[in-house]
Amino acid sequence: MNVEGKKLIWKDYQKDIADDHYFYVRSCIRQSFFPGSEQAFLKILRDELGKDIYEHPDHTTCTGIGYHSDVVPFETIMTVVARHFALMKEKGYKNLAISCVTSFGIYTEIIETWKHFPEVLEKTRENLYKATKREFDIPENMAHASDILYKFRNEIAAKAKNKLINKKTGQPLNIVEHIGCHYSKMFPKYGVGGAEFPEVLAGMIDAWGGKVIDYPERRHCCGFGFRQYLIQANRGYSVANSKKKFDSMEPYKPDMILCNCPGCTMFMDKWQYTISEMEGKTYAENKQGIPVLTYEELAGLVLGYNPWDLGLQFHQIQSEPLLRKLGIEIKPEDKYKTKDGRQMAVPECPANINF
Repeated sequence: MNVEGKKLIWKDYQKDIADDHYFYVRSCIRQSFFPGSEQAFLKILRDELGKDIYEHPDHTTCTGIGYHSDVVPFETIMTVVARHFALMKEKGYKNLAISCVTSFGIYTEIIETWKHFPEVLEKTRENLYKATKREFDIPENMAHASDILYKFRNEIAAKAKNKLINKKTGQPLNIVEHIGCHYSKMFPKYGVGGAEFPEVLAGMIDAWGGKVIDYPERRHCCGFGFRQYLIQANRGYSVANSKKKFDSMEPYKPDMILCNCPGCTMFMDKWQYTISEMEGKTYAENKQGIPVLTYEELAGLVLGYNPWDLGLQFHQIQSEPLLRKLGIEIKPEDKYKTKDGRQMAVPECPANINF
């Protein structure tokens, strides 16, 4: 196939991502486990790229976890999301930026439902007005936060303090990217590259100097799956999915795993500890585990942000091996200190993972 033919085909896998003026909706999972990620995203958009991005103090959870756990009815979650759209309308924004992949899947499912069933949209408008006396518009543009950093990946590369290069060897870092299922598999047209060729994380890695590692289970689910984890008896299914991915990527010796879903980041980080306790099995050299980062954390490292301000110390698998490869100087004594200098409790080292 000639190059022009490939370009024409690739156009079908693109999406329109707004340039500016974003209404930002946070993630309950990301705030709980990786709060530095959302702060880094806002800092990058505002301070590095000079963009207008607004977060409303009255924004709430989308209730996606409750919906996918069969606790929250679809009619209810549509009304909750309609309220978010109403807050956006009241502040004069039309471009929605979504932090959470689960929320991203929820928003896309709702908008697609309204497109195909206009009577459901009218019922939602009625429900929202009865409950809050608010009215809403459907966003003109909707993007996941990883879409936005992907859009500006070259601008970030131009400001980079740290390329994704091993400073000792001069070679690109080997990076595994993992795309959240609710980003690319539910409604593929809403994601960059669709379900077949998701480019959103790979594009960042390439632009920032790293090497994307392909491996057999690259598109396999991390195993979160809501019911697989929320029901304790089912958690074996969840950890087995992550283990299948780790075993598949291990021969390629990845320096890190990059995720765009907060749930995937959490599980691929914490299940490594779980597997080490269950089987004594660890991944990566020196039994240190494979660091699992969010795209905001990686962008922050590329831009030279302090790893501890990004919150890397709160991950289960620690990042020092990765930071040494990047040539990033750190102060170990500051790792577990608050911004005002107070010492936090230092966690105990796991039995089977070297810190």
